[in-house]
Amino acid sequence: MVLHRQREPLRLEERPVPKPDENQILIRVEACAVCRTDLHIVDGDLAGPKLPLVPGHQIAGVVEATGERVGVPWLAWACGRCRYCARGLENLCENARFTGYTVDGGFADYAVADERFCVPLPDGYDAGEASPLLCGGLIGFRAYRFTGEARRLGFFGFGSSAQILAQIAVADGRTVFAFTRQGDEAARRLAMECGAAWAGGAGETPPEALDAAIIFAPAGELVVTALRLVEKGGVVVCAGIHMSDIPSFPYELLWGERSLRSVANLTRDDGRALFERLTTLRIRTRRTAFPLERANDALDALRSGAITGTAVLEIAA
Repeated sequence: MVLHRQREPLRLEERPVPKPDENQILIRVEACAVCRTDLHIVDGDLAGPKLPLVPGHQIAGVVEATGERVGVPWLAWACGRCRYCARGLENLCENARFTGYTVDGGFADYAVADERFCVPLPDGYDAGEASPLLCGGLIGFRAYRFTGEARRLGFFGFGSSAQILAQIAVADGRTVFAFTRQGDEAARRLAMECGAAWAGGAGETPPEALDAAIIFAPAGELVVTALRLVEKGGVVVCAGIHMSDIPSFPYELLWGERSLRSVANLTRDDGRALFERLTTLRIRTRRTAFPLERANDALDALRSGAITGTAVLEIAA
């Protein structure tokens, strides 16, 4: 499925099987989860994608040459030489490439990827189950690590990433408060199934103050809402790659050594840390499956808020 121009539907096309270059592997794609970032690329919220482009950066598949099960995440390549890479911040690499954005991704039967940036899929997860872990899980886990030792966590926007992180946080002994779109009863039920102690609309007040908050929804006004609910010394983490403008707010909401920060991309260390955590914890995700040729329907469902959990393209080469 190919994007030729932003703000237009993807087109189903026949292409030759891609040939791997140096350090690359050919992967037979079994599943590719659909991310809100894919939607931002298609809808033009993120500028400058490679065009034409095969989207998709949560690829679960099999290495054609060896049969090894691997996952391909958002970070496709980092140079290892720039000032950020030198500091261990490959997620901020000045020359980075990104799967399904600056290089072709996984809305296809086959994909190529740099084997140094792929991750072995965790045992016990089939391709459909593993695919949401490769962005919703990995970037969400990076955001979760930035909350430190916070015990009472607010998750704003309960979708693909939050359903994974809620289960990890509860297993770690944290208390999760879920904030959903007003009236979204399906998301509230999912949050409670994932172990949340409370679930309500973004305009509601939870039964306890928050030590930290993670904002998954791309709505800038939620930053102000979260700051109002976080106690002194707390942190608000913005986990998305795109967000609407943040409204002005009084300094008193930030005062008290509260902090506001963003998460940009991910590192290979995030992948190692998450999958190490999953050796002792089985994550279950709510998924809606679509065949490859219905990728536009999956994007439409995500755009309209009709997806509870994660949309996944199931692909058979």
